[in-house]
Amino acid sequence: MDYLSAEDILRLHSVVIDETGGNHGVRDRNAIASLEHLPKQEAFGRQLYPGLFQKAAVYVRNTIFSHPFIDGNKRTAMMASDVFLQLNGHEITIAKGGVEKFALAVIEKHLELEKIANWLKKNSKKT
Repeated sequence: MDYLSAEDILRLHSVVIDETGGNHGVRDRNAIASLEHLPKQEAFGRQLYPGLFQKAAVYVRNTIFSHPFIDGNKRTAMMASDVFLQLNGHEITIAKGGVEKFALAVIEKHLELEKIANWLKKNSKKT
């Protein structure tokens, strides 16, 4: 399985800001560094996030709730999860505006990891 590095996430954030507007800048470098390792975490020889969509959901949840960037956290979260899925043979496929609406729901409803993973699975297809 292919994962995103902290550098990948920083580059994605830069692209998001360049393409959609807002302010460049990092608020918490440690939160970004942790995103490189969280989806791969294991405990007692078992993966904490065993499925592809759970791993993608970690990028969404942790980017949105840890708020590592000055601006564009929700957009970067959704872009990172989509790029991660693409690296692993899937892509998010939803009508225009659907991703933005979901990102807002994640924060407004404090969606749990499993609900985020289920949404990603329901709204993705194999490439």
